Amino acid sequence: MLDRPSAAIAHKPWLGADAPQDFISLADVVSFARQYLFSILAFVVAGIVCATFYFATSDPIYSARTQILIEPKIPRNLQQQPAEVNLSLDTAQVESQLAVLRSQKIAMMVIDDLGLLDNPTFRDLDGPTIGERFRRAWMGIVDAGGFHAGNAALTDFFHSVLPWPDRLEVNGPQLESERRRRAVEIFSDGLDVQRVGVSYAMDITFQSHDPALAARVANATAEAFVREQVQTTTATASEGIAWLERRMREVGDQMNRATRVAQEFRAKHDYSIGQDETPVAGQDLVHSEGKPTHQITLEQLEVTADTYRKMYESLLAAYTNSVDQQPYLIADARVITSATSPKKASRPRRTLILAFGALAGMVAGIGFAVARRGLDRNVRTPRQIRRELGLACIGELPPVSFRRGGFGRLDEVLRNPDSSFSGSLRSVKAIMGLAGANASRGRRIGITSVSPGDGKSTVVSNLAALCGGSGTATLVINADDKSALANERPFSSDFTVVDRDSGNPKDISKQIQFIEKTSFYYLKNDASNWANLLIPDNMEKLLNEVGSYSIVIVELPPFSSGAEGLALCPLLDGVIVVAQWGVTSLDQLEDLTQTLKNTNSSVLGVLMTRVRTVSARRYRKRAGQAPR
Repeated sequence: MLDRPSAAIAHKPWLGADAPQDFISLADVVSFARQYLFSILAFVVAGIVCATFYFATSDPIYSARTQILIEPKIPRNLQQQPAEVNLSLDTAQVESQLAVLRSQKIAMMVIDDLGLLDNPTFRDLDGPTIGERFRRAWMGIVDAGGFHAGNAALTDFFHSVLPWPDRLEVNGPQLESERRRRAVEIFSDGLDVQRVGVSYAMDITFQSHDPALAARVANATAEAFVREQVQTTTATASEGIAWLERRMREVGDQMNRATRVAQEFRAKHDYSIGQDETPVAGQDLVHSEGKPTHQITLEQLEVTADTYRKMYESLLAAYTNSVDQQPYLIADARVITSATSPKKASRPRRTLILAFGALAGMVAGIGFAVARRGLDRNVRTPRQIRRELGLACIGELPPVSFRRGGFGRLDEVLRNPDSSFSGSLRSVKAIMGLAGANASRGRRIGITSVSPGDGKSTVVSNLAALCGGSGTATLVINADDKSALANERPFSSDFTVVDRDSGNPKDISKQIQFIEKTSFYYLKNDASNWANLLIPDNMEKLLNEVGSYSIVIVELPPFSSGAEGLALCPLLDGVIVVAQWGVTSLDQLEDLTQTLKNTNSSVLGVLMTRVRTVSARRYRKRAGQAPR
C-alpha cells in the first residue's frame, strides 16, 4: 500500500504556489528585468545613438527676445481733467494687439525694412532632409578620420540616391509674389508672440539660424508694431479732418448760393423770381413743401440762408476743435526690452534630446521584451510549469561552465559542494527519497528530457554522485545510446572504472562497472543491447536482478527520439523530466508529461537546467548564511 505514495505528491495542486499568480509580484518584475536586461539596454543604446545622430546633423537655431508694453490709450483732449481719464485695458484689447503683431502687415513691414527677401540666412526652420543628415554624418566621419581621398565614391552615391536641398528647389526664377509669400511664411514660423502672465507686457521671440539676424528681426518687429500704431492713429485723425474739410466746402457753397438768392429777391422788392431762371438751393425746400414757385417770399429765402450759415459755423467749429485737439504722434505701445544677439543655440537641446532618446529606447525595449515574453512559449519560470502543466518545478540548475553551450561537469557536485548547483540537486535528491520503495528492492528513478542537449546526462551523473557519496548503493543504467555519460565516462582519465564482475558478457547485470571517484555503479549500454533494454520485459528482468541497489537511476532516451523509451516508465517509482531553460518548448513539455500520465507513470516534477535567473538562489544564500 506504500508502493506509490509519490503519485499523490506529484499531482497534488500547490495552492500556496498558485495563489499569487493573479498579480505580478516584485520578484516577477526583477526576474523580467534580469532576463531581458541586455535587450532593453540595446534599445536604450540605440535610442541614444539616434538622438546623437539627430542633434549632430541638425542646424543650430538661435532665439532672440524683445519685450513691449501695451499702454491704455491717452485721451485726445489733453485739457481733460485727470480725474476723468479712463486708463482701462481689457483682455480683448490685448488679444487684438497680439493679432496685429502676428498679422501679415507687420511681417511685410519687417521684410521690407530688413531686405529679408535677398538675405540667404533668412530661411525656414525645417530640419534637413534624411539624405542631408546622412551626408553630414558621413562628412563628419570623413573629417574626423582624415579619409578625404577615399570618400569620392560614397559622396557620389549620396549625390545620386539621397535628396539634397539644392535638388529640392524650384528651377528658374520665382515670381515676386511667390517670394514674398514664402518670406511671410518663414517669418510667421520663426515668430512667437506671447502675453506675459496677465500683464500688459508681451514677449516677441524670433528664431533663426543666424543669431544676429534673430536679434535684428525681433527688434524690427517691435519697432514695426510701434510704427504701425502711430500710422494707424495718424491716418484715422487725418481722415476725420479731411471729411470735415470736404463737408465745409459743400455747406459753404450752399450757404453762398442761398444768401445770393435772398439778396437778389430783396433787390427786386416784392417781385417773384422768374420760372425760367436757374433754381437755387433754397428751392428744394419750397418744392418739398408743395408750394408753387411764385409763392416764395423773402422771409423763406432768408431762413434758408440762415440755416446754411449755422450749419457752416457748426462745421467750422468742429473743424477748428479737431485741428486743435489732433492727437500727438504717441503710440499705445513701447519697447521695454531690446533683443540682443544670443550666445548659444536654443535648439536642439542636447541633454533633453539624449534623455528623450534614452527614454524612448527604454520604452521600446520594454515593449519588445513584453511582446517577446508574451510570444515566448519556452519554459522559463516555475510558475509556468505549475500553471501550464500542473507539475512542480523541483529544481533550477544554473550553468557553471563558461564555454559556449556549456552546462556543468559530470562531477560538479564533488568539485563545488556548496554551490547553488549542488544545493538544487540535493533538493532533487530529497524529493527522490519520497518515491515509493519496498523491502525487497530500492527506489527506481527514471530521468528523461524533451530533446538531446538538455543536460540530462549531467543531472544523472551528479545525482548519482550525491547518492553514492552519502554511502547509498547507487546504480546508473544507461538506456540512451546518445548519452554524453555513455560516450565520455568510461574513456575519461579523470575517473577510475573497476569491473565488478568479468563473467558472461551476455549477462547484462555482470557488465556493471564501478566509478571510484563518484562512488556509484554504472551499466553502460552499447549498441548490442541498447534495443533490448527498451523492451519493458527485458528492463523489468534487469531491474529485478539489480534489486540489491538502494537507488537505481535509469537514463531514458529523450522524447524527441521516439516514445518507445517511455514504455519503461511504468516500471519505475518516479520520473524526473529535465527541461532546458529558455529552449524547451512548453508545448513539447506538455506532450511529454501528458504521455507519461497516459502510461500511468509517476512524474516527480520538472528540473530546469541552464537557468540564468534562479528564482530561489537568494533564499538558499540566506539560508546558508543563517546561524544554526
